[in-house]
Amino acid sequence: MCTKEHLANLAALQSLTEEQVAEIREAFSVFDKNGDGIVSLKELGTVMRSLGQNPTDAEVQDMINEVDADGNGTIEFVEFVNMMKRKIDTIDDAEEVRQAWRVFDRDSQGFIHVDEMRYVLTSLEEVDVSIEEVDELLEVADKDGDGLLEYDEFVMMITKKDWR
Repeated sequence: MCTKEHLANLAALQSLTEEQVAEIREAFSVFDKNGDGIVSLKELGTVMRSLGQNPTDAEVQDMINEVDADGNGTIEFVEFVNMMKRKIDTIDDAEEVRQAWRVFDRDSQGFIHVDEMRYVLTSLEEVDVSIEEVDELLEVADKDGDGLLEYDEFVMMITKKDWR
């Protein structure tokens, strides 16, 4: 049966370079101790413990359940690829945030003046927000109220994470 999860796993596989797939396959083989093409609860637990972690079987099972698209209690290679692709995408997103920060923090002072950010946000034609909405956003983002956005405040603002 072809489910939405299976299609997502295959799409993740197709979106990676051959080099990335080879690296992921190598990592998968570390987890797949007996070489049967699946990572079992026992195998994942063994690898986690060899890395200095001490998860319970329930915690390991929870980790498997997060990526187990077909619900069989194990991780197949395409499921592992999907998990790794999500990690890669998260890293890419973090790099985009760092690049955006460097655009605004040109002098590398470690902060952006709230007034400068207000000007930018209200000047961009692509951003359809009112001055009131921008002020509210910046008030929430500037947690310490010092009129400066530090990197963590900037990250919270542009990723729309829990601001309060």
